[in-house]
Parts: sequence; C-alpha cells; structure tokens
Amino acid sequence: MIDDTRARRNVTILVMAQAILGSQMPMIFLVGGLAGQSLASNICFATLPISMIVLGSMLSATPVSAIMQRYGRRVGFFLGAAGGASGALIAAYGLFVSSFPIFLAGSFLTGIYMSAQGFYRFAAADTASEEYRPKAISYVMAGGLVSAIIGPQLASATSLSLSAIPFFGTYIAVAVLNIFGSLLFFFIDIPKPPVPSVDAPRGRSRTELLRTPRIAVAVICAMVSYALMNLVMTSTPLAVVGCGIAGDTSVPPFIADLFSGEETSALFKIIAGFVVTGHVLAMFAPSFFTGHLINKFGVEKIIGTGLLILAAAGLVALQGVRLENFFIALILLGIGWNFGFIGATSMLAGAHAPHERGRMQGLNDLLVFGGVTFASLASGGLMNCSGGTAQAGWTAVNYAMIPFLILAGGALLWLMLHDRRTVATNGQ
Repeated sequence: MIDDTRARRNVTILVMAQAILGSQMPMIFLVGGLAGQSLASNICFATLPISMIVLGSMLSATPVSAIMQRYGRRVGFFLGAAGGASGALIAAYGLFVSSFPIFLAGSFLTGIYMSAQGFYRFAAADTASEEYRPKAISYVMAGGLVSAIIGPQLASATSLSLSAIPFFGTYIAVAVLNIFGSLLFFFIDIPKPPVPSVDAPRGRSRTELLRTPRIAVAVICAMVSYALMNLVMTSTPLAVVGCGIAGDTSVPPFIADLFSGEETSALFKIIAGFVVTGHVLAMFAPSFFTGHLINKFGVEKIIGTGLLILAAAGLVALQGVRLENFFIALILLGIGWNFGFIGATSMLAGAHAPHERGRMQGLNDLLVFGGVTFASLASGGLMNCSGGTAQAGWTAVNYAMIPFLILAGGALLWLMLHDRRTVATNGQ
C-alpha cells in the first residue's frame, strides 16, 4: 500500500494557500471591471484590466513552469506571490493618480500570481499516489471555498477604506495577503525534480504531446471550461449594474432599501453578497467530492457533466435579468467550471510522464490562459459594445458560449469513441 502521508501534508498547505492567497482573485475580478470602467476613456475597455491579468498569467505560465521544474515548486510559488504583491501596489498607485495605463501594468504583473496559483493543483498531484491524485487535486481546489468568503468580504470592506479613492484599499489589502500568505510555502515538502542525466529520456516534444488524443482533449476541455467561466463572470458585475438592478421592481424591497445611502456602495454590496460570492462558492464547494466522482464514474463523464451544466447556466441567464437569474446562472457556471476544469486537470495529470511534467503543464496553462485572455477581452466588448444596451450585451455574452461548448463536447465524444475502438482493437 502506498503511503500518502507526505502528499496529505502538502495538500493541507496548498489548501491553506488556496484559501488565503487565493482570496485575491475574487477580490480583483470583482473590482477590476468596475475600477477599469472608472478609469478607461472608452467603456468598451472596462474589462481590459481583467484581460491584462489573464494575459500576464498566460505569458508567465511557461517560464514559471520551467522555474518549478528546475528549482522546485516552492521557488515558483514565492515568485507568484511576489508578482501578486508588486502588481497590487502598482495598480493601487494607478488608481491614486487616475492612470489607466499604470493600473493595467499592475494588473499584468498580478497575472504572475494567477499563473503560479494554477500550479497548486499540479503540485498536489506531485507526491500523491495514482488513487489519491484526483482527490488531492479536488481538495486543493476546495480551498477556494474559504477564498470565496474572504475575498468578496475583504473587497467590500476595503473598497472605500484607506482613501477616498474607490478600490484603492482593496489593492493594498491584496498586497498584504501576498506578503503574509507566502510564508506558508516554507512548509511545503515537494522534492525538486531530479536533474536529468545525459542519457535520460527527454520525453515527447510539445507537438507530440498535443497530438496525443487524451492530452489534446484534456487541454481543449480545460480551455473551454475556464474561458467560458471567465467570459460570463467578468461581465456579471457590469451586467448587474447596467441592467438597472437598482430600479428593477423585481428586486425585493430590502435590497432596494440599500440604495437609500451611497449608490455605488450599495450596488457593490449587492454584487458581492448575492451574485459573486454565490458563484465563487459554487466554483469550489463541489471540490470536496469531485475527486470521488471521477474515481467512481470516470473522468470523461464528469467533464461531460460539467459542459452540460455550463450550457444550463447560459440558458438560465438568457431567460431574463432579474436578480434570481443572475444568481442561479452564476451558481451553475461555478459548478460547471469545477467539473470541467478539475476533470480536465485530472485527465492531463495522468497522460504524461514525470519527466514531461514541466513542459506539458506549462504548455497547458499557456493555452488555457490564452483562451481565458481572449474570453476576458471579448467579455467587455460584447457586454458594453453590442446592441446598445446592457441587456443586449449580456445576451450576446451568453450566446457566445454555444460554439465553444459544441467544440469541447464534440472533442470529448470523439475521445470516448477513440478509446472504445482502441480497446476493441487490442482485445482482438
């Protein structure tokens, strides 16, 4: 029997890192679009700060992976926290001087943290047995449950604190989270990958890896799950505000009463309390059992279920712009992302050799966050610049999910048929 004691210890530390350091992502994704809208000269660029975060993550994925392959996970995670802290401080300065370019530069550096955080799930699998691996990955992702609570609450508490400048305090709080949260990495116990000998197998090239059916489909499903979640989530704060929630007669009286005070603060509390928190909780709550479901039903079925739930989220969102539509759609969006992304991660982790880890994981995150970058860029344009109204923009955002869901679903069905044919051929 394989002893997973070390793996469980590492998972505990990574769960704590996901909970504490990971809180900055819901904070930034919640306020980034609103802050961008206040600074940008053209509202079509309101979500550009979010896009810059994801672009920074995409461009740093391969270097961060290479650093981890050579120097170990701990060095890469410290580097990510340093990027998060410096990016937050620069973004705060951009808000202070009302400079959109400086704010974007800070957002870009924040992407280094986002990239490093993406490797928490792979690090959980490094010392885990094959049986424990899906559970380790899902437990680490479950740490996002705490960040789902801490992040929006911190954003709400700090958005108008420390300065009269909205959101300045939020970015200062993000810098503090990175500095103190990074201390956890002193306790992680993941051995550095051995230096390969001259005659050691070099493994497949990036092109050969991507030609492997199981790897190709895992990457496609991860890209679609993450990109669509980001596409819709990035637009949500703008949609809730832009669709006139404040004056909507469908809003319960106790919510409408919030607007007797400062309108901006009240709108922010609605977004944080009723939509974004619910979404982020839904992203990570299923992680407690996603690994068990993968072991029981198979990774392909869990990924397929995730894609169907993402489609259901779009259908609910298209039914109207009442508060309950936003709430239910964003909860479904979170659950669909969880099944699709954790399933794809588990599929990928078992489809390459250990000496291919740095090359494949960096390539995977480069492609995944490339898709997310495109989605976040498209999100602002679709939301603010299609149809002339916020409701028309929100409709366009959700219709944009359809072709990508068809792509991922088709790829997954193809893989399942391919595997069946392979088994049948080998059985003859």
